[in-house]
Amino acid sequence: MRLMTASEASRNFASVLDRAEHGETIVITRGGRRLALIGPAPVANGGDFSDALTAFRARHPEDDPAYEDDVLGSRELLTQDDPWSD
Repeated sequence: MRLMTASEASRNFASVLDRAEHGETIVITRGGRRLALIGPAPVANGGDFSDALTAFRARHPEDDPAYEDDVLGSRELLTQDDPWSD
């Protein structure tokens, strides 16, 4: 874990992102106090999806009238534009 002041992180933001991309967590400080952590984002895996699908099926049996609406609604979420894309 690396400590950086807010000013240092601001001046070297590309480096901060590169470090996070490679698995490092950076602690941002201001006035000697810990202010924020920047690190790698969690990555979803097939197990996470499988668990979510199992939970969904338990809550929404296929004979439930709302099932189709829920499935179609979830598909819309997958096709929405990424608000963070450049």
